[in-house]
Amino acid sequence: MNDHQLLRYSRHILLPQIDIAGQEKLNQSHVVIIGAGGLGSPAAMYLTASGIGQITVCDGDHVDLTNLQRQIVHDNDAIGLAKAASAKRSLTRINPEVNIVAVEEHVAEDTLNRLIAEADAVVDACDNFSTRHLINRISLVHKKPLISGAAVRFDGQISVFDLRYESSPCYHCLYPEEGNQEDMPCAIMGVFSPLVGIIGCMQAAETLKTLLNIGESLNGRLLLLDGLTMNWRSVKLHKDPACSICNGSNQFTR
Repeated sequence: MNDHQLLRYSRHILLPQIDIAGQEKLNQSHVVIIGAGGLGSPAAMYLTASGIGQITVCDGDHVDLTNLQRQIVHDNDAIGLAKAASAKRSLTRINPEVNIVAVEEHVAEDTLNRLIAEADAVVDACDNFSTRHLINRISLVHKKPLISGAAVRFDGQISVFDLRYESSPCYHCLYPEEGNQEDMPCAIMGVFSPLVGIIGCMQAAETLKTLLNIGESLNGRLLLLDGLTMNWRSVKLHKDPACSICNGSNQFTR
């Protein structure tokens, strides 16, 4: 790192768990974020500020006025712009040293497969189960750590599925695709704006910890937050021996 970078990241470097070597690792890492909405906004902003070398932001939607109550990577001037492009503009202002790649589409299987194969970690900040399951399957094929968050109304949750390890549960172990889960879009259910900030920031923290292999990650744990009481609940997750995705019948191949 040059003198400018040493100064920019000095507060990380002062932490013995990170130091110069850890910061250099972050500077050389590539993170893919699927979703530039309520969760993706704070996650992307903190990962950018932290000096991740490349961040690929995927989102096929455009910014509208209703987004601005919680999707803090966008501002009033971004209304009508593609969310990925708006995010790139804001993130570049935060840290011009980071290579921000904007993918302005609802990423399909082929695109996701290519992006995840190139990434060091994947942040799931999307808002529908079909995409979440697709991200999980492809992350499993490429053995990438998947940092998953969700928030609706006053309820938030976060977990890490570190698919580099055979013993790790996957997203399908927690929410089987053939289950009764239904998408609960914010447009219908509403969402408490600081809640997505809390969960999105935690996704950034878990991503950094996973890349640096420091502390204890949320792999094998699900944290649930009641935003009305600020009570946290921790649930242990185990690999499901009957899971059709991580125990034998994953349809994706390298």
